[in-house]
Amino acid sequence: MSAHFSNQPIAQISVEDLVARLNAASEPVQLVDVREPEELAIAHLPNVKHLPLSQFSEWSGQIQAYLDPHAETVVMCHHGMRSAQMCQWLVNQGFTNVRNLAGGIDAYSDRIDPTVPRY
Repeated sequence: MSAHFSNQPIAQISVEDLVARLNAASEPVQLVDVREPEELAIAHLPNVKHLPLSQFSEWSGQIQAYLDPHAETVVMCHHGMRSAQMCQWLVNQGFTNVRNLAGGIDAYSDRIDPTVPRY
């Protein structure tokens, strides 16, 4: 990722709160996974938009065609570091409701669904 970042803190969401939010009967959540294709093949959640950071140059210029900048957006990766970078970038692109999945897919597997493989 080659973008300028501000130093504002990124909002976090726990895996427990994400599950509750996904089960709520309200507006849908844009769930974005920034891991590599081979990581997604090992473990993933349904209905994610896959935007691997390694392919940033391919999709970054069209981000508003992929995602609604005003919809609730939760970004995830393996442990939460890459997704935090993506969250910061999205905020800098004008996205207004972005949260990082604390602990990533690993926390989801550990605390929510042990059938999701850990790696």
